[in-house]
Parts: sequence; structure tokens; C-alpha cells
Amino acid sequence: MEPGADVTVTAVEDDLAEKVLHQAVDGAEDEPEPQPENVAMGFWYVSPRRGPHRTTRQISAGTWEEIRDNYTAPVAEAMDGLMKVTPDDIAGRLLLLHGPPGTGKTSALRTLARSWRDWCQVDCVLDPERLFTDVGYLMDIAIGEDDGTAKGRWRLLLLEDCDELIRGEAKHTAGQALSRLLNLTDGLLGQGRNVLVGVTTNEDLERLHPAVVRPGRCLARIEVGKLTRSEAVDWLGGEVDDREGVIGRDGATLAELYALRRGTRPPAVPSQSGESNAGLYL
Repeated sequence: MEPGADVTVTAVEDDLAEKVLHQAVDGAEDEPEPQPENVAMGFWYVSPRRGPHRTTRQISAGTWEEIRDNYTAPVAEAMDGLMKVTPDDIAGRLLLLHGPPGTGKTSALRTLARSWRDWCQVDCVLDPERLFTDVGYLMDIAIGEDDGTAKGRWRLLLLEDCDELIRGEAKHTAGQALSRLLNLTDGLLGQGRNVLVGVTTNEDLERLHPAVVRPGRCLARIEVGKLTRSEAVDWLGGEVDDREGVIGRDGATLAELYALRRGTRPPAVPSQSGESNAGLYL
């Protein structure tokens, strides 16, 4: 039964009408009103027993205004426009967020799901490495009808940490996977489908495959980098005394700032004598 549905029973006797009404609504419950900060997100994965399967859950997501200061100025300005995108603004089908780990790419995507929820259903693919190598799985997600597309809504498929799929040597290592990704964004596979693909990667732009970043393919291509040293100090708001140099000259990632706020520092391997000064951030 649809949420908020009305049930009308016509019968020759009141007792019969009451009985039929009771049977019709047996087990029906009012769904709780969604909280403003919660967003319904789908999760796709291949089940060993059921094959391709989609489940949904409510995720917590802040507004863009609440998290905007978590990003360095150029990124925040680019995100300002992305958060306001409507179906009429869509020119490319690929959304690419790239940059070092811990810079807030996933947090931005959660907030994007909240900003777009009136017109776009966001689904996260939990096994993206399989999506473009398993044709049946790809067809189920890309072609299969669901409640969102039935109502003319757009869908955004999120593929996180897809470094191997879209880096420069992907054509040699990933076979047809990259070609199928591109086909879904602006090829025959994506024709007539209101599907966007969001990809996150830790790779530098220079290492990405040229076909991925060619003009016209991307709805947005944003490098999510560290906050500058000045921005990081402002973000902490005096909670950490920077006289000890806890924030380097090149700034800090969002993850590092949260660690500092908790009173911890990221673990690192100390430099070894006679070797390079390169450390290892875990």
C-alpha cells in the first residue's frame, strides 16, 4: 500500500465493511517522517546468492553551508555551483572528484545527495571494480527500471576510489572496463537513461586517462586538495596552538585537522638516517 493512501469500503452491512477494512489495512504502518538531515541512499552489490542487489538506508548529511569551511577556497567555490545544479544544467554525465586521501571527497558527496534529493536518487556501488567487468551487473544497474527512473528522476551512481579504472594506463590493465564507463556516460549505453556517474580517486589529474577528462564529458571535475595553512589555522579556531608547527607550510587535510582537534597526530614513520626524508602517512 502506498504511503498516505486512502481506503474506501462499500458494503451492505456495517460489520462487513469494518471487517473488509480491517483486512485491507492489516499490517499497514505509517512511515516515520524523514528527518531533514537524513537522505535515502541506495547501495548496490553482487550477492553470492541473489546476484546484483540493491538496498537502501538513511544516511546523515549536513547542508553545504554547514560543511563549506571544510574545503579550501577554490574547491568551495567550485562546489557552490555544483550543489545548485538542476537537470536543466546537465551538460556532461561524469562527476570527477580527485585529490589526496582525507580531503573530504566522500563528505562532499553525502551533502551533494542532500542538495540534489528533490530530483536525483544517489546510489553507491560497493564493488565498482566488478561493475564494469560484469556485463550483467552493469546492465541491471544502468538499464533496469526502478522507482526513481519511473518517476523521471535522475540517478547518480557513486564509484569511490576507482584509481585503477581511470588512470592513464587503464586501457592496458582494465580491459573493457574503462570503455564501458565512458559508454555509460555519453555512449549508446547511456542514451535515454537519466544516469550520472560520480567517481572519486586519489590520483593526480596528470595520471588520469585523457579520455576521462576530455572536454564535454564531465559535469564537474574538481581537485579536492588540502586547506592552506592559513585556512587550517582558522578552521581550528584557536583550539590548537600552532606555535609547535603542528600544521605544515603546505597546509593540512580535513582528516588531519579532525585528528588535531581530538588531540592526536597522524602516525608517521620517522625519517631514517642516510635515507630520503619521505615519511609514510597511514
